[in-house]
Amino acid sequence: MQTSYDYVIVGGGSAGSVLAGRLTEDPSVTVCLLEAGGPDSSMLIHMPAAYPAMVPTKINNWAFETVPQPGLNGRRGYQPRGKTLGGSSSINAMLYVRGHRWDYDHWASLGNPGWGYDEVLPYFRKAEHNEDFQDAFHGQGGPLNVTRLREPSRLNALFFQSAQAAGIPYVEDYNGATQEGAHLFQVTERQGERCSASKAYLTPHRDRPNLTVVTGALTEQLLFDGKRATGVQARVQRATVRIQARREVLLCAGAFGSPQLLMLSGIGPGAQLQKLGIGVLHDLRGVGENLQDHIDYVHSFRSPAHADTYGLSFPGALRMARGVMQWRKARTGAMTTTYAESGAFFRSRPDVAVPDVQMVFIVALEDDHARKMRLGHGFTGRVALLRPQSRGTVRLQAPDATTAPAIDPQFFSAPQDLAVLMDGTRKMLQVLEGQPLAAVRGKALYPVDPQDDRALERNIRQLADTQYHPVGTCKMGHDPLAVVDARLRVHGVQGLRVVDASIMPTIVGGNTNAPTIMIAEKAADLLRADARGALA
Repeated sequence: MQTSYDYVIVGGGSAGSVLAGRLTEDPSVTVCLLEAGGPDSSMLIHMPAAYPAMVPTKINNWAFETVPQPGLNGRRGYQPRGKTLGGSSSINAMLYVRGHRWDYDHWASLGNPGWGYDEVLPYFRKAEHNEDFQDAFHGQGGPLNVTRLREPSRLNALFFQSAQAAGIPYVEDYNGATQEGAHLFQVTERQGERCSASKAYLTPHRDRPNLTVVTGALTEQLLFDGKRATGVQARVQRATVRIQARREVLLCAGAFGSPQLLMLSGIGPGAQLQKLGIGVLHDLRGVGENLQDHIDYVHSFRSPAHADTYGLSFPGALRMARGVMQWRKARTGAMTTTYAESGAFFRSRPDVAVPDVQMVFIVALEDDHARKMRLGHGFTGRVALLRPQSRGTVRLQAPDATTAPAIDPQFFSAPQDLAVLMDGTRKMLQVLEGQPLAAVRGKALYPVDPQDDRALERNIRQLADTQYHPVGTCKMGHDPLAVVDARLRVHGVQGLRVVDASIMPTIVGGNTNAPTIMIAEKAADLLRADARGALA
């Protein structure tokens, strides 16, 4: 590898993969992409149904924990993050969800020009090749393949009937004109394989001479000349290397990694950095603040093995074994599922302006967010609070990159969050306990009376955890906690941008992978425009 490039990208996840692929479309531009994890070659990544082997383990996964959460009865939350090319898009459930128009118009209203819905929609479309929708909301010909599941379970039809009986209508395209309603999920798969950001933006272009991808590269700190970022110091195969960036350093390490690396490099809350013996390059108090995440409650019912569900049983094992062989032969069959096959967006109360709750319907028996194995079959509902008011932090625990940061989402620190999630849970239980699902519904794993407020609160505090969508720790804006401007440039320094979910000023009303890819697509255009201006 060289020691000098036009752009050095830290983090080969969703955003980093997009930037590397887009910037190297110009053959005159050189890019070095550094990823702490390994290559994305494992069958566990490419076979859609294999992701539960990675999410609860350290396979391709940082597997972080939070500090103890008072709002969760003192439990530590779990925070899986992808540690491989493609990042979390290589270990997630592949759900393609953009959020609501309101989310992006809200970003713009906070003083971030260019980030309203009408301005970001072209970047969603540019990224996408949608197999099912051809209209003003969707794109064809983009790198990221979006499609419906190949072989969804028949339980989804029963779920839609039960949702409709509970007052939730069916919506064909929740990423289109109307988000509210029950739906089959659109997924990032291509011909029965996961289509991660790496598979979409890196794999087709690995032979470009202007693209260098280095895996197993842990970035230890950013390098500066005065207040201008000039490169990075990284640990690669037990050797310390310094890589220079002639134009800019692009930080794409995610909602935990990006603030961690900024603080290790002297950019962050000055008093906190000084306590750890880190010299303060720029006192920027918002670094690591504003952490937001979708708090998520899980409720499962047992089902008979023949009910077209996935589970740990002899019939289930035979089905999975046949499915693996079918997948390896033709990329069809049971192993193309994401388990989370359908869902719904709805409002917790009639007076709420836009959907504030998301439900995910899983055609498998799930316990503790799939981290505990249970014998048998079943189906599961997960309900998430879309726009929490609670705000948490990411802090350094030690002045080195090998020590995980202290992650504190402060779940339920805003009392209204619990109230909204309780309302959403009541609606979800109305759906799950509806007559259309009665023939396949057995006993609940953790029974609760939704009309008993105290019992429901206890149940939620004991069972809720993240939906795996941390954002906001390097927020975009110009207020006292803002870290980057609307062009994603870090305030107070030059030659450094943050491009990932950490720049979201507020969390979007939906899963965060598609918005992160959109952010990187837009950032690539910002970088090209700024480079042209600098050369003019």
